[in-house]
Amino acid sequence: MLRPFRIISSLSLLSVILVACQSRPASPTVDINGAFTQAFQTAMASLITATPLPTETPLPTATMPPRTPPALPAIYTTGILNPLDTPHTYISEPCQYLQNKWNPNKAKPGTVVIAIMFHGINKDPASLDPNDISVQDFKKLMNSLKELRFEAINATQLADFMEHNAYIPARAVLLVVDDRKFEEYFNDHFRPFYNKFGWPVVNGWISFLGGDDPVLLENVTLAAEGWIDYQAHGVIHNINIVPGSTDEFILSELQGSIDNIQTYYGKTPIAYIWPGGGFTPRGAQVAREVGYRLGFTVNPRGPFMYNWVPLADVKDPQRPYYIPEGPVNDPLLTLPRYWPTTVLAQLDTIRVMGNDAEAYAEANKAIELEYYDIVCSPTYGSIQTGP
Repeated sequence: MLRPFRIISSLSLLSVILVACQSRPASPTVDINGAFTQAFQTAMASLITATPLPTETPLPTATMPPRTPPALPAIYTTGILNPLDTPHTYISEPCQYLQNKWNPNKAKPGTVVIAIMFHGINKDPASLDPNDISVQDFKKLMNSLKELRFEAINATQLADFMEHNAYIPARAVLLVVDDRKFEEYFNDHFRPFYNKFGWPVVNGWISFLGGDDPVLLENVTLAAEGWIDYQAHGVIHNINIVPGSTDEFILSELQGSIDNIQTYYGKTPIAYIWPGGGFTPRGAQVAREVGYRLGFTVNPRGPFMYNWVPLADVKDPQRPYYIPEGPVNDPLLTLPRYWPTTVLAQLDTIRVMGNDAEAYAEANKAIELEYYDIVCSPTYGSIQTGP
């Protein structure tokens, strides 16, 4: 900014020059206009070349001290599980886990899933096989699931949920029918609940008969309706995968099931229902290699959630027939399943467990979001948890 005294001084000089020009005797050779112009230019030049004000020194930019992320809370635990059946996680990257967990467009924390296996559903309670359930108890189980607000899902929905926390109902159930069945089996027992509730069913299909299977056509017809989700249950089926199984046999069971279902059902199975509950670390490794996303045992360890699967690391002396899943180190390929005759008594406890898991997550939400904001958001972006 030009200082006032400089402007006044320059204008005074201009006035003196002008007066001097006016006081001289008139002469035809004097160019008054030229003198005025020259005086004006001289005065303006003195204004323009005035000494500039000193430049102000910029203030130093304030820097925030680095923030220390809080320790993440321990994994949720519950007293409803057998002491040897402990929750296992399978996502090693905490930022990815937290992003999926708290994304409002995904399944909410505490979303719980149970898988139930069905074999025979017998109309005569007096002739029940140990693996069977009576028609009366089956209907009671299905109606109780609905009363407690469980909803049935298919294998793809479950895989998306377990891998990415994709949205599913807060209480979900996978209804898994093992082995080949006549059309009548599904129509008599499961179709009424599909018609009433829209509930799909998963079928573990045995592939050993190929195109000569006498019940293939009626099952293909059911598959075309879209409510029975055919998944793999082995080829030979009655010979389990055990520690001594060769890679050739393991591959023939796993890839052979895929090939059969692709050929006759026009789809690629993503779930393997281990025949006889037999699995090994090598079997799970080959299952991953050929593309399976899920695997199911016959071990009733409990319900499961996103990044939370109850498994056993050692054999339980009280239940020696259940193979420990921990050594496989792949929880998604060793998911537990309830037997239909025992799950009914545990439904309300499972419901409460889901509520407790949700409350535990909410109690630790602020800590986890702070950790995410400090450690994860520069790479993964922020989480919009609300409006």
